[in-house]
Amino acid sequence: QVQLVESGGGLVQPGGSLRLSCAASGSISSINTMGWYRQAPGKQRELVAAINSGGSTNYGDSVKGRFTISRDNAKNTVYLQMNSLKPEDTAVYYCAASRSEATMPPESWYNYWGQGTQVTVSS
Repeated sequence: QVQLVESGGGLVQPGGSLRLSCAASGSISSINTMGWYRQAPGKQRELVAAINSGGSTNYGDSVKGRFTISRDNAKNTVYLQMNSLKPEDTAVYYCAASRSEATMPPESWYNYWGQGTQVTVSS
C-alpha cells in the first residue's frame, strides 16, 4: 500500500501563487508516475499534471505555462507550483500515484489517491 498526503492548499488572490506538496509513504518502490488532478464543484475530475520516474511531464491544456510539476525522489514528494492563478483554478486538488511508467496514464490507471487539498482563488 501507498499513502499520499497533500498539503499547501489555501485561499489566494487572482494572479497569486501556491505550491502544493504530496508526500508518499509505504510501498513507494512500486510507484512510477505521479499526478495531480482537480475537481471543481459540479465538474468532472480532470488531469492537471503528471510526471513519471524519468522526469517526463504532461500538463492539462488549461494550466500549461502556469503550473509546473516536479518530484524529489529522495524525499518521496511531488510538487505542483501554481502561478498566475485564476478563479477557475478553484477546486479540490488530488495527488495520485500509478505503477504505470506512462507519462499520461488514464485516470483509471492510478492506483492510489490522496484525500485532496482545497485551493480557492478569489479576491
